[in-house]
Amino acid sequence: MTDPTIITLISVAVTILFMMGVPVFLVIAYWVIGMSYVLDLQLLNMGAALQDVFTDGFALLAMPLFILTGDLINRSGIARRLSDFAYACLGWIRGGLAMASLGACGLFAAISGSNSATTATIGSMLHPEMVKGGYDERFSAATAAAGGTVGIIIPPSIIFIVYGFLMNLPISELFKAGILPGALMVGGMMLACFIICWRNGWGFLITLNPFRVIKTAIGAWLGFFAIGLVLWGIYTGKFSPTEAAGVTVGFGIIVGLLSWLATKAFRMDQSRDWSEKSTLSMLVVEGFTVPQIPGIVMRSAQITGILAPLIAISVVMQQILSLLGAQQVIGDFVTSMGGYYPVLFTAMGIVFICGMVLESLPVTIILAPILAPIAASVGVDPIHFAVIFLVGASIGFVTPPYGLNLYVASGVTGVPYFRLLRYTVPYLFALLTVWIIVSLVPGISLLLTEGS
Repeated sequence: MTDPTIITLISVAVTILFMMGVPVFLVIAYWVIGMSYVLDLQLLNMGAALQDVFTDGFALLAMPLFILTGDLINRSGIARRLSDFAYACLGWIRGGLAMASLGACGLFAAISGSNSATTATIGSMLHPEMVKGGYDERFSAATAAAGGTVGIIIPPSIIFIVYGFLMNLPISELFKAGILPGALMVGGMMLACFIICWRNGWGFLITLNPFRVIKTAIGAWLGFFAIGLVLWGIYTGKFSPTEAAGVTVGFGIIVGLLSWLATKAFRMDQSRDWSEKSTLSMLVVEGFTVPQIPGIVMRSAQITGILAPLIAISVVMQQILSLLGAQQVIGDFVTSMGGYYPVLFTAMGIVFICGMVLESLPVTIILAPILAPIAASVGVDPIHFAVIFLVGASIGFVTPPYGLNLYVASGVTGVPYFRLLRYTVPYLFALLTVWIIVSLVPGISLLLTEGS
């Protein structure tokens, strides 16, 4: 028999640990170990479950590969070229550099598939430029945090891979379904950004120069090629998402090494401004050397080493919650709402609340198996619900008290966590508005999947 008092005490204890700043993985692990003791489960079973998550999940192999792709793209200089192109297109508008930062997040997300990598990369590159350009440093940091939310929506997406693995849905279809909602999220945040900058008079305007747009587009061609390669391969079925991840890693390594050789062979100075570079210099990025590759791989391994155990331990947590009957309670509550829209909005509310205190991976692993079947029973398309679920989970990245992207942005920009919260509010309203629109208009998610 389980003792409700012991269960409550363990839950309160790990909640205190979470509030003290203990990593989420350890908090969940402590709870799982405690519950295993209460339920008289052998810890050996937990080890076997952790192993089964990855030995039985070929699709999860794409996760570390896409993380590595993002690091290769960043280190080679392709990410900088994408941000330069976005600024050339939007710099003439009030708040253009901030909007370019959001656009760069969307472009980088289309290669990396990670929210934290997107926030860290674009934040570290453009935050200093935004501060120099007359933007409030708190707003600049909040912009990087908000832009990172599309990292898990615009394909390739690590969390879509996990969701497809859990719910046995075709990952390629999920990738297609995320394109338009991701673009809409970027557009919504750009609108909020423009309004804020217009009201505060932030940002120095540059002249719209077609030559600059064309030249920076030429400079970003490798990034566009990488995005097109992934989307073409998955959309046409030439390779699976896992194979696409392997292809982009190979692409990133080859481009990085060849670019470094070309830069040295032709004595190109990649540090100069775009206007001082020749067309040949724009075709080649900074690149990296062979001795630098282990360091890039190690950084990716560190991120994977954080995410992989979190996925595994969350699966075990989901199993224990099932034994405790928590899933049945949640399921009965949502089902009792009755009808398409009551069930849909109740599920969205649960995802939003959980996203405020948990990372998207535990939220997905714990709640998706409960909510998705209920949503399907009232007529919500499984692919459409997946997009609704994950857009809601992505909003949690900029929602206190957890807000992973807020912590990442604070770390790379040096702006204290609580100081940037104020400027996340407009972005939060924009994202919530887009979320409601996506939930009410299934065609936004399903248009590109029709006929597949």
